[in-house]
Amino acid sequence: MKRVLIVLLALLLSSTLLFAAGEKEAAEAGAEKNVKLVYAEVNPLDSIVGKTGVYFKEQVEKLSDGTVTIDIQASGVLGSENDVLDSILGGGTSIDMSRISAFALTSYGAEKSKLLSIPFTFENREHFWAFANSDLAPEFLNEPHDIGLPIRGVFYGEEGFRHFFAAKHIGGIEDLAGMKLRVSNDPVMNGMVRGLGASPTVVSFGELYSALQTGVVDGAEQPIANYKANAFHEVAPNLILDGHTLGAIQVVITDTAWGKLSERQREAIMEAGKLAQAYNAEISENAENEVLAELKAEGVNVVDVADKTPWAEATKAVIEENTKSQAALYQQIKDMK
Repeated sequence: MKRVLIVLLALLLSSTLLFAAGEKEAAEAGAEKNVKLVYAEVNPLDSIVGKTGVYFKEQVEKLSDGTVTIDIQASGVLGSENDVLDSILGGGTSIDMSRISAFALTSYGAEKSKLLSIPFTFENREHFWAFANSDLAPEFLNEPHDIGLPIRGVFYGEEGFRHFFAAKHIGGIEDLAGMKLRVSNDPVMNGMVRGLGASPTVVSFGELYSALQTGVVDGAEQPIANYKANAFHEVAPNLILDGHTLGAIQVVITDTAWGKLSERQREAIMEAGKLAQAYNAEISENAENEVLAELKAEGVNVVDVADKTPWAEATKAVIEENTKSQAALYQQIKDMK
């Protein structure tokens, strides 16, 4: 009888504790605040990165039961990638998340991120995804936060290989000589363009269309989908598929925004990031092939590059200069092919 009473008391205590825990969890869920996060995207929503952002938004809102909503401000309405990063890193709170090119962090001290923008690093998409899904990737993704920047990485993606395009005809590497090519304010990009015999010219992304139209620059470089989505082919209808760099991208969230989220909401953000990364890998190549076919149908002069060896040789100096301090780490990435 005594043993039965002990068992009954234990069951009663267990039930009481479970009920109390359930009430606490319910109370915490009930107290969970609704959060709206502003997400900056420089490209239109019909681009690969735009579609990836929309998918991420949908997953976040679903996984958080609607307690977190994402407001995507696309087509550069909040400024260029560098404008957005300057605002965020300068303490601004109007932007909570942003999709950025990995190399955009180079100017802010992210040395590891620089390795992802080195010309001719990734041989193909499979090579990049071997890196992005590896145990090494989180080390790169977390670098901004680790070096003290008030942002943290959520997920990786890609927008296709980057190619040069121009208002003038480009039949080969020799045609780039003397051209004024638009670059962002990035040492790797500047060095690459000089190595190819052209003149790097810094122009804001938002001003690139008019700069091409008026001859301020002769050409620029972008992934195929972004080239079309931003209508650059209207003023620069010559595209050469040199594929000098894979357009590695990442989505970041500010520490301020992260601090507004409950643990459950943070988990929803990170889980949505995993799903969006997989979605990006799934759609990117097919979407790019469709866009390329459309460009050809519209009369864009598209030139294939059968042998990229001269291009890689021309950029050898900038590759060596920007990898020598992290040679072993860079070789790890190269060996993932």
